[in-house]
Parts: sequence; structure tokens; C-alpha cells
Amino acid sequence: MTSASPTFTPSHSARINLRTSPEAKALIERAAALMGTTVSGFMLQNAYDAARRVVADHDTLLLSQAAFDAFVIECEAAAPPTQALRDLMARR
Repeated sequence: MTSASPTFTPSHSARINLRTSPEAKALIERAAALMGTTVSGFMLQNAYDAARRVVADHDTLLLSQAAFDAFVIECEAAAPPTQALRDLMARR
């Protein structure tokens, strides 16, 4: 279990049901026992950790150094204001 994971308590619970093969169930039960936790605790922690990784991978944008440098140059390049922008700012 990772230190960044929240503590799950019975007072904060929502049910998730799933079906699996007898072989998968036996393996999960063995893994939980080896980790000294319940099947529910083992499955919850591992599913939670996997979900965090999937979401982080989805929400993270990786750029090469060259692409990042080009992005910064474009962001810092001041485009001249358009007439529409001047009109908008004049309304303030």
C-alpha cells in the first residue's frame, strides 16, 4: 500500500460488486492473505492505485524538450491586440 492513498473506513463506504472465475478468486484471496489484509481491502487498495495511475496518465501531457521550448516561445510571443480585444478592454 502506498502512503499517498487515503485511509478507507467503514463509515465512508459504497458497495462495488463483481464476478470472477474461481481461479482468480483463489489467487486474490492468497495475495490478500500474504499481504495480511482482507480480500476487500486488497482489491480496493489495488483498484484505487490502478485508477489513480490511469487518471494521472490521462491527465498528464508529456513533451520533448524541443516541443516544450517551442510551446514556451509561442506562449511568450506577444501577438498584437486585435480590434476586438481593444474594444473589449475599452469597456472596462
